[in-house]
Amino acid sequence: MGSSHGRSRTRALRHGAAGHRLGTLSGVTELAIDVRDLHKSYGDVHAVRGISFSVRRGEVFGLLGPNGAGKTTTVEILEGFRRRTSGEVSVLGHDPARRDPSFQARVGIVLQSAGFYRHVTVREAVEHFASAYPKPRDPDETIDLVGLTGKRDARVRQLSGGQQRRLDLALALIGDPELVFLDEPTTGFDPAARRTAWEVVRTLRDLGKTVLLTTHYLDEANALSDRVAIVKDGRIVAEGPPAELQGSGRYTVSYDVGGRRVVHETDDPTDLLYRLTSDAIARGERLEGLTVTRPTLEDVYLELTE
Repeated sequence: MGSSHGRSRTRALRHGAAGHRLGTLSGVTELAIDVRDLHKSYGDVHAVRGISFSVRRGEVFGLLGPNGAGKTTTVEILEGFRRRTSGEVSVLGHDPARRDPSFQARVGIVLQSAGFYRHVTVREAVEHFASAYPKPRDPDETIDLVGLTGKRDARVRQLSGGQQRRLDLALALIGDPELVFLDEPTTGFDPAARRTAWEVVRTLRDLGKTVLLTTHYLDEANALSDRVAIVKDGRIVAEGPPAELQGSGRYTVSYDVGGRRVVHETDDPTDLLYRLTSDAIARGERLEGLTVTRPTLEDVYLELTE
C-alpha cells in the first residue's frame, strides 16, 4: 500500500470519526460515557491532548493505541483514579473526579494487574467483595460466569495466571455494575481461556452492560467491540465500527505469473477479477495463488500509529 494512499485513507478515517462522534453526541441515545476536549499534563508532558468520544449504554467500546499513547491515562480519569487538567467528563451522569460512592458502586474495573490475599479461596474472595455492594450478584453465579466453577474452593495462590485474571473479572462483576472497564482483560490467557473471556464480554452486552475495553489484541477488539477509537500521541486519530474502519481501504488482488507476484489495488474487485480471469482463460494460463484481501483492523491500526 503506497504512502499517498495511506495518507488519503487516514484523512478519510479522521473525517468519518468526527462525523460519527457528532452524530452520537447530538442523538437521542443515552450516553454512559461522554468525554469532550480532555487534556492531561504532567508538567511539560502532555499525555492527553484534546480527546473527545462518547459511549452509548449497552455498547462495547474499544480504546486502542500503543504504549504511551494516552489511553491508560484517559481510562484512569474515567475511573476516577486520576484528575484531568481540563475538559468535560461524564460517566453514568457523574463527574468521576468527585469519587462519589454511589457512582463507584455502579462501576466494575479489571486492571492490567491486580492482586488479592493469596491464602483465601476463590469463593471467599468473591463473597468478601460482594459484601461491599448494596445489590451484588450471586457469588456462585458470578464464579460460574467467569469459568471458575471447578475452582471455588481453590486458594488464590493455587490458580494459574489465566485463572487469576478470571478471578479479577469475577471481582469486577460481583457488584452487578452498569459499566465495566476491562484493561487488557485477557493478558496471560491461553487461546481457550481468551475465547471463554470473550463469551463473558458478549454476555455482559446481552445483559445490557456497558463495557470500555482496552487491549493490544486487535482480533479481540475486532471480535468484541461495537465501535473502537484509536489513540496516538494523546489524540484520537480514528473512530468507528471496526468493519467501517477496515472498509475504508481498497481491495488488493494479487497472483503469480511467470515466477513474479502481480499486485493490483481496486475499490471494487468484481470487474477486475472478471477481466483478469477472462484474459487468463483466453491465454490458457492459470492465475496461481490468486488472493483478494482487504485491510484488517490491525492494518488500519498499524498505518495510523506507525
